[in-house]
Amino acid sequence: MAYMQKGRNVVCRAVKEGCLKKSDGVLHPLRFTGQGVRYRRLEVILTTNMENLGKAGDTVKVAPGYFRNYLMPNLLAMPNIHKFAYLLREQRKIYQPKDEEEVKVEKETKVDAMKEYINAAKRLDNGQLVFRRYFKVDNELREPVTKDEIISEVARQLSVHIEPENLHMPNPLSSLGEFEIPLRLPKSIPLPQGKVMWTLKVKIRRK
Repeated sequence: MAYMQKGRNVVCRAVKEGCLKKSDGVLHPLRFTGQGVRYRRLEVILTTNMENLGKAGDTVKVAPGYFRNYLMPNLLAMPNIHKFAYLLREQRKIYQPKDEEEVKVEKETKVDAMKEYINAAKRLDNGQLVFRRYFKVDNELREPVTKDEIISEVARQLSVHIEPENLHMPNPLSSLGEFEIPLRLPKSIPLPQGKVMWTLKVKIRRK
């Protein structure tokens, strides 16, 4: 160590006397041989995102003093040692939220839309709505079943959304029994064989 320090003093004296250029004296490796780890870069693992260094989990090289005086006391980085790297990876698995998978939404084609319309029409034709009502004499209902109620029950019971114009119902249903209400669906939806029109079955029972 004494020889290294002596060599450094010789270089400094040569710079002062003009034997070496100032720029050469600053960058010459002999000038720093006695400084030990002072001018070495230390590999550390960042524990948080830092604008000038990198993201959390990156391995970067910093000055030992910067790490010792700033990064380590503030828990911004840890030494690049196997056990610390393993600990950081395990913590990130537990606490770091999983990246959301990108969902690709495919455009619905006319064929797919027609299939949905046909399936909805079949659900309407094969299903049956059930209402319970108080009645008066001669099976007359105290409160008739209106078109709006039927539309809301179609959405609730059969999971199909229809518009008021799709339901041919001039008057509310005012008596107990079973009814078939004609449906006005687009003509592009093909009817099953032997069927003249789409219908919706409604049954009104005693409450």
